[in-house]
Amino acid sequence: MPDATVVRVASIVGARPQFIKAAPVCKALRRRHREILIHTGQHYDEAMSDAFFQALQLPEPDVNLGVGSGSHGAQTGRMLTRLEGVLTEASPDVVLVYGDTNSTLAGALAAAKLHLPVAHVEAGLRSFNRAMPEEINRIVADHLSSLLFAPTRTATVNLAREGLTEGVHFVGDVMYDLAIATRAHVRRRAIRTRLGLRRKEYLLATLHRPSTTDSKEALRGAIQAFSRAGTPVVFPVHPRTRKMMRQFRLDREVGRNVRLLDPVDYLDFRALLIDARAVLTDSGGVQKEAYWARVPCLTLRDETEWVETVADGWNVLVGTEVSRILKALRTNRSRRKEPRAFGDGHAAERIVATLEARCGGR
Repeated sequence: MPDATVVRVASIVGARPQFIKAAPVCKALRRRHREILIHTGQHYDEAMSDAFFQALQLPEPDVNLGVGSGSHGAQTGRMLTRLEGVLTEASPDVVLVYGDTNSTLAGALAAAKLHLPVAHVEAGLRSFNRAMPEEINRIVADHLSSLLFAPTRTATVNLAREGLTEGVHFVGDVMYDLAIATRAHVRRRAIRTRLGLRRKEYLLATLHRPSTTDSKEALRGAIQAFSRAGTPVVFPVHPRTRKMMRQFRLDREVGRNVRLLDPVDYLDFRALLIDARAVLTDSGGVQKEAYWARVPCLTLRDETEWVETVADGWNVLVGTEVSRILKALRTNRSRRKEPRAFGDGHAAERIVATLEARCGGR
């Protein structure tokens, strides 16, 4: 007879933030359980996918759906169609989804329609802005899930407000697990030296959200702020952002102080972040990475799902208006709390233990 405690898990990923979140969970799962890793192909650019798998030592995906880009509806629809067949054949005990992308939504929907339990890592986050596609994805995934793994206490409160209390577990943040586990590797990275940068004498910038990149006004505001920052700005450019910069002809407006890079892998990015004077970003994950590294962060949005980073003084919401960004760069905030909001670095272990207790021998 098979071991009743061994859990068969189908893990669904498709974008850079999910590769990062999945890395510690995959490692913990595979010590005694069976995992089929499904890559939807949402990030199809090699620098945004293969390089991250290699840097994070993620196992090769068992299945790559290869959906590529497209509108939200078209992309999610292709995922649903292909996931249905894969999950039917695999017949897992539970389907594990991460974060808030179209891959998250498609994975939760496909599993629920096949009457497979859904477990959502990073449940309960809310920006309270339903104009963001990610907010819709989060809400739907949470309401389809039977296990909701919350990274913060705030997230559990958000779920309770929506009537979700069964199956909710505060586990901490799996990205924090990885940040701790890779700290020594990051210190050995020499990317700052290769780029000729001095410690704490440059800014690090990232942009990737459609609300920023697909608006000429918003993207121009961000680029103008970078160009007028009065200090070197290192800007690894997401493929979508580079495409829109060219389409809007904003690549011609980039200042000489702004150094455009191709996307860098997770460890190199962390190395650049740790030594930066400050970070400018529209990314949720980067807000947390800056918080853990004790690097001030300016978030180029008007809201955040990671409210703890703001409450503890490490993050400021500045939108994409040039004057607001430049004013925030000049402001020295001294009241910052010790970063403690995201658990103790053992979130993946708690997730695996819960899956084993709830789903083993289903």
